[in-house]
Amino acid sequence: MSSYHVTENALENKVILVTGAGDGIGKEAALQFARHGAEVILLGRTVEKLEAVYDTIIAEQGKEPAIVPLDLNGATPTHYQQLAQTIKEQFGRLDGLLHNASVLGNLRPFAQIPVEEWQHVMQVNLNSEFFMTQALLEVLLLSETASVVFTSSGVGRQGRAYWGTYAISKFATEGMMQVLADEYSSSGLRFNCINPGATRTSMRAKAYPGEDPMKLRTPAEIMPVYLYLMSDQSKDISGQSLDAQPK
Repeated sequence: MSSYHVTENALENKVILVTGAGDGIGKEAALQFARHGAEVILLGRTVEKLEAVYDTIIAEQGKEPAIVPLDLNGATPTHYQQLAQTIKEQFGRLDGLLHNASVLGNLRPFAQIPVEEWQHVMQVNLNSEFFMTQALLEVLLLSETASVVFTSSGVGRQGRAYWGTYAISKFATEGMMQVLADEYSSSGLRFNCINPGATRTSMRAKAYPGEDPMKLRTPAEIMPVYLYLMSDQSKDISGQSLDAQPK
């Protein structure tokens, strides 16, 4: 799948929302989606970063993106309902949703996980995805072939010592994707997960501070599977958890 190639206009006329679009994998995904013809909705916490992505898309003559500043840690279901209404009014539908934003927390023994850290990681990595997806279902169903992509992890498939909070949030993400894929199996709406693998991002650097980042793939190098799952060429794929860097 990492060698998959989509056509230059594979995402033409698609409206795609990307969370965590200001940095790392989310930023690269937003840029790639725009380069392949999509109208991108950039959602993130830091306005300056979102504006920088916006400027790059405009400079590359992509379709003008929308910016949605939102802190997932503090957002409520009402915020997501308002987002859905705005998308419906401005775009008429939503063709794609990339749940990219996540936080790592701290690697520590399970017995030492602070309540506050647990709640923060679950709020950003899991609760926000639940609230947002639930609110956006109506506008996603207005598209004939909408795609929702969740971000998973290797530790969301096989638990690992000291990764407790993050790993458990990703196990739950995989489960949410599977439930949704089964519920909407008879519709044009599909749900899948991507495990990015070891990628040169700030989160990876935090988890592995002694690692040489130059030995890791860049976000740009793992984009083929993201483009595939957002394109209509994957319209029959749902309920799957794909690796951006197959072994």
